[in-house]
Amino acid sequence: MEFFEGGYSQRLPNASALGKIFTALPLGEPIYQMLELKLAMYVDFPSNMRPGVLVTCADDIELYSVGGCEYIAFDQPGFTALAHPSSLAVGTTHGVFVLHSDSSLQHRDLEYRQCYRFLHKPTIENMHRFNAVHRQGSFGQQDLSGGDTASLPLHNEYVYTDSLFYMDHKSAKTLLDFYKSEGPLNCEIDAYGDFLQALGPGATAEYTRNTSHVTKEESQLLDMRQKIFHLLKGTPLNVVVLNNSRFYHIGTLQEYLLHFTSDSALKSELGLQSIAFSVSPSVPQCSSGTACVIHSIVDSGCCVAPGSVVEYSRLGPEVSIGENCIISSSVIAKTVVPAYSFLCSLSVKINGHLQYSTMVFGMQDNLKNSVKTLEDIKALQFFGVCFLSCLDIWNLKATEKLFSGNKMNLSLWTARIFPVCSSLSESVTASLGMLSAVRNHSPFNLSDFNLLSIQEMLVYKDVQDMLAYREHIFLEISSNKNQSDLEKS
Repeated sequence: MEFFEGGYSQRLPNASALGKIFTALPLGEPIYQMLELKLAMYVDFPSNMRPGVLVTCADDIELYSVGGCEYIAFDQPGFTALAHPSSLAVGTTHGVFVLHSDSSLQHRDLEYRQCYRFLHKPTIENMHRFNAVHRQGSFGQQDLSGGDTASLPLHNEYVYTDSLFYMDHKSAKTLLDFYKSEGPLNCEIDAYGDFLQALGPGATAEYTRNTSHVTKEESQLLDMRQKIFHLLKGTPLNVVVLNNSRFYHIGTLQEYLLHFTSDSALKSELGLQSIAFSVSPSVPQCSSGTACVIHSIVDSGCCVAPGSVVEYSRLGPEVSIGENCIISSSVIAKTVVPAYSFLCSLSVKINGHLQYSTMVFGMQDNLKNSVKTLEDIKALQFFGVCFLSCLDIWNLKATEKLFSGNKMNLSLWTARIFPVCSSLSESVTASLGMLSAVRNHSPFNLSDFNLLSIQEMLVYKDVQDMLAYREHIFLEISSNKNQSDLEKS
């Protein structure tokens, strides 16, 4: 089984360092990660699967119901994908199946269909143009509410969107042999967009020239895409339609907060907890939701507002976390963290020396938004403030040295603005200082620090130290729980 990370996790940066497949879930003692949940969801698949490869993303959850005697089988030649009924709006951000029409089919929880063509993040206009849109009087007794496959009203239009897919041994070997013959790839290939769009009798090479959804456009991309298209053309795409299913995506900051802190259907179905494997006082609740504390130690004198998530962190007394924040892998003392803040600390090793750097920004900031010239960086925003104004506040100059990586791709992701410090707590204090300066329009001299971009943090990350930090918190939480159990007995 393969888990595809989906780029650099720029929409969920607290998962960037270790990968979204290791995202902590507010569930279990000790907590489960996405990996364990995926393995549990797919536990029945191997017994009904011929040799091959199953590909799934690391930031989605599929829940479904089929008849008591039915099961999902992966035993057909070529590719086999799961499909979920979704609104057209959801279809614009996912893959959409154009299915062969079959008037003899009855609307059942589980259907096996053939796909004529696969559309990758199509416009609503193209969904209609390629006959991907369905219209049905009712979904019977099914309940599709709550997930990304949101409730579909009577007589509404819907499409079938993708989640995971399987390729048989022959198809997998074809791709492996192709990779060996081509040598190391110098461009980024999308397992969904570049493989599935080549499948089915209606597939054309038109998509190979569309780079609107490409993270990084390399010179060899077009040629490689066309080779893959001709390699896979004619391979069948079988679709397992799950009409009674929900598809949840937690790959963005907003989705992450929604499912972990609000009264979402996912929270109810999985039994997600407000306090999961943590030492923490009770968290406040309001009509819109609650706070969520995961694998953390929170002092009784600390306040975490509803709508915020704290993971792998240690919060001391007199710490106040505003609403709709994400605090990850940080040590904080006597600080007010403003609402809608994102804070995530990383261990970095530079020239053999262990140090720490903390990324901080606003929950509405777009880390993927980029400009091509220094004159255009005024279009970037940090915590809702013009980035050029922020540089003045921080005593930094807008030069090419301010950005790492490709100088034609200037963004908050590549901006060298985050201080490097000798301790974790100092790193958090420094980054919160730069954030406070922007909010209060008061000077904060970042030029006194060695600075890293988020892109560079991931290059220099010290995974072993980050895991050791989490292990230390784990042992302290376990010790505290054991002591509590002894006192109760």
